[in-house]
Amino acid sequence: MEYPLNLSFKILALAPQISVTDARGNLVFYVKQKLMKLKESVTVFANAEQTEPLYYLNADQVIDFSARYHFADADGTTVGAVQRRGMKSLWRAHYDIVDGDRTVLHIREANPWVKVADALLGEIPVLGMLTGYLFHPAYIVTKAGGMTVMRLEKQRAFLETKFTLTKQQIDLTPHEETQVLLSLLMMVLLERQRG
Repeated sequence: MEYPLNLSFKILALAPQISVTDARGNLVFYVKQKLMKLKESVTVFANAEQTEPLYYLNADQVIDFSARYHFADADGTTVGAVQRRGMKSLWRAHYDIVDGDRTVLHIREANPWVKVADALLGEIPVLGMLTGYLFHPAYIVTKAGGMTVMRLEKQRAFLETKFTLTKQQIDLTPHEETQVLLSLLMMVLLERQRG
C-alpha cells in the first residue's frame, strides 16, 4: 500500500460505506456496515461490488459503550480487536488495539475541542453545512512506548466525510498494519455516530 490512504464515505447510502484508496487512487478496501443489527457488524471487501470479503469486524456485545470489536479474515482466522475505553472516551476518543490478551497499540483523539466545535456548529442550519471546511478532527495511533505510527485526519469536504491516513517513519509488521487499518475503520464508523 502506498500512503497516504484516503477514506471517503459514500454519501447517499442507507448503510454507512467507506472507500479506502491509496496514493495512486487504487481501491484498497471497500467497507460496509450492516444496518439494523443489535451487535455492530462490518464487512471489509476487496472491491466496490462487494463480492470479495476480506475481513469481518463484529462486536462482542449488544450496543455497549465499551464493546470490543473482533476482527477475522475471510477464512475466520482471528486478526485482532479494538476496544473503546469506556469513560475515558467520553471527552477524548481513546481506543486500544488488542492482539490476543495484550494491548499493542492505542488510538487517541488529538484535540477533543475540535470535535466539540464541529458537533455544536453542525447543528446550526446553513452554518452546519460548512463545518466540514472549518474543523478537522485528528486521531493519533501510538505504540505502547508512545511512538506515533499513524495519523488519521478529517479533510475539508462539502456534504461528505473524507479522511487522510498518513504513516510515520516507524515500521510496522504487516499484521500490525492490518490491525491498525481495521481498528481505524471501526473507530471512524463509531465516532461518526457520536458526532
